[in-house]
Amino acid sequence: MKLKELLAKGYGDVMDLNCAEKMVYGANWAYNLKLSPEAMKLSAGFGGGMGVEGICGAVTGAIMVLSHLYVKQNSHESKRIKELEGEFIASFNNELGFTDCKSLKEKYRNDEVKCNPIIFKAAEILDAMVEREGL
Repeated sequence: MKLKELLAKGYGDVMDLNCAEKMVYGANWAYNLKLSPEAMKLSAGFGGGMGVEGICGAVTGAIMVLSHLYVKQNSHESKRIKELEGEFIASFNNELGFTDCKSLKEKYRNDEVKCNPIIFKAAEILDAMVEREGL
């Protein structure tokens, strides 16, 4: 199952996960990443644009997933992670017009849908990249 499909079915809602957590916890399940609960917990502080409406938690969560998938030891081993994260951020920004939580919430969030349109778009972009790059 793709991450977007999993999230669209409500994954993370009952657990009350934030945007970054939904991306990481959901990707763990959808892509069978085998992350420990302790590792996934690292995403907690990235929701709500790191709590200050900065870079969207769905973006930072996706970057965490890309890092787990495509970095062997650290980011300086190759340019690959920078290229992938640059591609993800550019695609997200092209689709939604912003990467900051404050602007995204103003345009896309309401009490009915919450941040789902934002999270689903991030998941769609991530799914496409993972499908292309492979697990």
